[in-house]
Formats: sequence, structure tokens, C-alpha cells
Amino acid sequence: MKCPVCYHEDTKVVDSRVASDGLSIRRRRECLKCGFRFSTYEEVEILDLTIVKNNGQREAYSREKMVNGLKKALEKRPITDDTFKKLVNGVERSLQMLRKNEVTSNQIGQIVMRHLKKVDQVAYIRFASVYESFKDAHTFRRELNKLLKSKKGVKRGKK
Repeated sequence: MKCPVCYHEDTKVVDSRVASDGLSIRRRRECLKCGFRFSTYEEVEILDLTIVKNNGQREAYSREKMVNGLKKALEKRPITDDTFKKLVNGVERSLQMLRKNEVTSNQIGQIVMRHLKKVDQVAYIRFASVYESFKDAHTFRRELNKLLKSKKGVKRGKK
């Protein structure tokens, strides 16, 4: 890893710890040339996953695209960074559990909605309204009613 100050190629790891989210490793590094200390984070990354779009086009999986979509859905919602990281990692874990090299954008959308529904129902409705392309207020209301019915079932211990 290059030093961010002098760009020297050699740095040494001084300390490694599991980050507070439990899903990444924080490493303290020191530049062997200038002595500058800095932190890096190591996270699990999904590799070799191809997304098949609705039009048949294929593209490499982009964590950044998923994160941006989730950030839009969760904008101005009371969610911590830790919860957000767990959400992203949960979605990626579900993708890995499919054990496929190719997944459809529809599969990803369904997985994201399943995870969002558990974290924040307003964000879920926002995401679903874009993902499902609600045609009108009636479609929106139908989805909202499904959400409210499932919430009542959980409260009564039915789900």
C-alpha cells in the first residue's frame, strides 16, 4: 500500500483490529520512508459477479451503484452508519448465497427490497416505488397496504 503523503510503496502494518461493525478489519500502517501513520479498512468484496439487465445487457457488479441506490432510498431517514454498513453487507451476503456467477437485476432488486423492508419501511416504499415503477397512486396504496398488513401480522405473532 502506498503512503498517502510521500507515495512510497512500502508501508508496514502496525496494528490490526476488527472494526466496530464486525464486518471489516481496520489496519494501522506506517510508511517506511517518512514515518507517516494512517488507517486502512479491509472489507469483503464480491468478485466475478455479472448482472444481467432487463434488456439482456450484462455488466459487472458495482457495489457503488447499490450503495448509491440505498442512500437515495434512505435519504433523510434516521439510520446509523453501522446499520447502513450491515444493510449493504446483508444484501451482498444474500447475493453470495445464490452461488451464481450471473444474477438478474430483478433478483438484486428483490433482495434489496427484502433487506430494506426490515431496516426502514419508508425507505422500502421509496425504493419499491422506483424499482416496481408504480404507475399511479392506487399501485402505491396497494403496496403500502401490503406492508401495513404484514406489520400487523408481526405484531400479533402470526409471522
